[in-house]
Amino acid sequence: MSARPEVGEWYQVRNGNTFEVVAVDADDRTIEVQYFDGTVEEFDLEDWEAQRVSGDIEHVEAPEDWSGSVDVDGEDAAPTPNSGYEKDQQMAGGLDGLDMFESPDTLL
Repeated sequence: MSARPEVGEWYQVRNGNTFEVVAVDADDRTIEVQYFDGTVEEFDLEDWEAQRVSGDIEHVEAPEDWSGSVDVDGEDAAPTPNSGYEKDQQMAGGLDGLDMFESPDTLL
């Protein structure tokens, strides 16, 4: 069992709340987590490691419906008909056709 947190992995604290590690700041030695209900919290790396070793924080599988933690509605995740984002339709990037070496004066 690794005591180190991994971004994108899900964990559970002893009281049953599940959360995902969303960021690790090596310089500040902190871990940012987001609970399933959307609440964000920060841990010190030393506290995290101690709680992992003691079993107070356990690695778990991601919830089946993990969208609760990121506040995404099912209808937001799927493209709507005729929105331009249908499955077989190619999407153009916002900067397609822009010549990086063209002078700004010629763009006006």
